[in-house]
Amino acid sequence: MMTPQVQENQTETKPRIQIRGMDKYYTMGTNVVPALRGLNLEVKHGEFVAIMGPSGSGKSTFMNILGCLDKPSHGEYVLDGVSVGQMSNTELADVRNQKIGFIFQSFNLLRWMTAQANVELPLVYAGISKEERQERARRALALVNLGPRAGHRPMELSGGQQQRVAIARALVTSPSLILADEPTGNLDSHTSQEIMRIMQELNARGMTVILVTHEQDIANHCKRKVVFRDGRVVDDQINEQPLSARAQLSADTKAEQVQP
Repeated sequence: MMTPQVQENQTETKPRIQIRGMDKYYTMGTNVVPALRGLNLEVKHGEFVAIMGPSGSGKSTFMNILGCLDKPSHGEYVLDGVSVGQMSNTELADVRNQKIGFIFQSFNLLRWMTAQANVELPLVYAGISKEERQERARRALALVNLGPRAGHRPMELSGGQQQRVAIARALVTSPSLILADEPTGNLDSHTSQEIMRIMQELNARGMTVILVTHEQDIANHCKRKVVFRDGRVVDDQINEQPLSARAQLSADTKAEQVQP
């Protein structure tokens, strides 16, 4: 079974992520639109954090900055003790390829490629040999219970299966940080539970998971809930009793079995 590459010492006392006084502004014509305003936030190693808030609250902007896809206008982003703002483009690319796994609401799969080929893509960019790419992709697909569907293209898969391919693609580089932007947004409730089961299992193995969602029931599966509004953190609470997606799926199965 594929094991997440959690390189950091699990007794590490420093936060995995530190956001200090972060602002982000977008210029639209003569208007300056603030997306993040003086944001301060820390995420510890192995946390499972839900980022919530209404549309326009800054959630997606925040995730893009965490994923090194965008830069703040002001403030500092420290990842594993290193200031991201001081990294070169090569170092940023290495962080994206080696430490971070991205999962998107729209799956972002290439429709003309098989599930196997889609999962292999990050390894192609990393220059991994064909044999190793294939083996690692097979292990990642098996981890999300899609091994038998490796040769199918996205249009031959359900929405939930496509999202599991996207998760496998995020895992294939053995990252230690998963960023998921509305990963259940296009899925029905049962499939959403399946995705959250996978997320919880990854977190149990040591991965730090940060998930954007507008659904309260999805956030209730996370260990911590952070609420954004107008580019600021307005609430930050530990969830002492996260819902278990595995338990919910088991209960649903039993309920279906007793139906006449």
